[in-house]
Amino acid sequence: MPSSEEPKPPAAEQPKAPSTVSRLFAFGGELLHVVIISLAIIIPVRYFLIQPFYVKGASMEPNFYDHEYLIIDEIGYRLHAVSRGDIVVFRYPNDPSQFFIKRVIGLPGERVKVGDGKITIYNQEHPDGKALDETSYLGPLATGGDRDTKLGPDEFYLMGDNRPASLDSRVFGPVPRTFIVGRVWLRGWPPEKMKVFSDSPIALP
Repeated sequence: MPSSEEPKPPAAEQPKAPSTVSRLFAFGGELLHVVIISLAIIIPVRYFLIQPFYVKGASMEPNFYDHEYLIIDEIGYRLHAVSRGDIVVFRYPNDPSQFFIKRVIGLPGERVKVGDGKITIYNQEHPDGKALDETSYLGPLATGGDRDTKLGPDEFYLMGDNRPASLDSRVFGPVPRTFIVGRVWLRGWPPEKMKVFSDSPIALP
C-alpha cells in the first residue's frame, strides 16, 4: 500500500563559513583600500601644502633652537608675496641638497647695507636709506659685518637671528625666490614651546 506519510522537503544546507584564506584576502583588500585613501590625502599635503623640518644648529637662537620640529607652509607663497620678517626654509644656494632656516631681511630690488652694527634698507620709499628696527626679535644684539648688496628682481636677503653664529646672505649672497621652500607655520616640538607663527612683517620706521 502507498505510504500515507507526505515526503519531507530536503533540509536547507547551512552556508559554509569563509575559510581563513578568504578572510585574510578580505582583510587585505580592506587594508589596501584604507592605505590608498590615506596616501591620496597625505601625499598632496606632504609635498604640496606642508612639510616637516628639523632645526639644525644655533643660527636662529634664541627664537629657534637645535632639534626643534617645525611645520613649513608651502602653499602660502603661491597666494601672497614673501614679506620682510618672515621666517623661511630655503635651499642653500651653494648646495641645494641642504635646507637652511633664516629670516627675510631684504626684498627684491632693494639695496641692503650691513655696517656699524645695523642694517640699512634702500628702496623706492626710502631712497636715502632707513635703518631696520630689529629689536622685537634681536633685542640689543648688533649685526656684525660690512656688506653692501643690491638685490635683483627675484632675490632676497636672508639672515639668522643669532647674527654672530649665522651663515647667511652676508656670506653666500642673495637667495633666489625659487630656492625658498616656504614659511615657518608651526613649532610642534617640544610640546611646551608649541606655537603657530603668523605673518611677521618688519615695518621700516
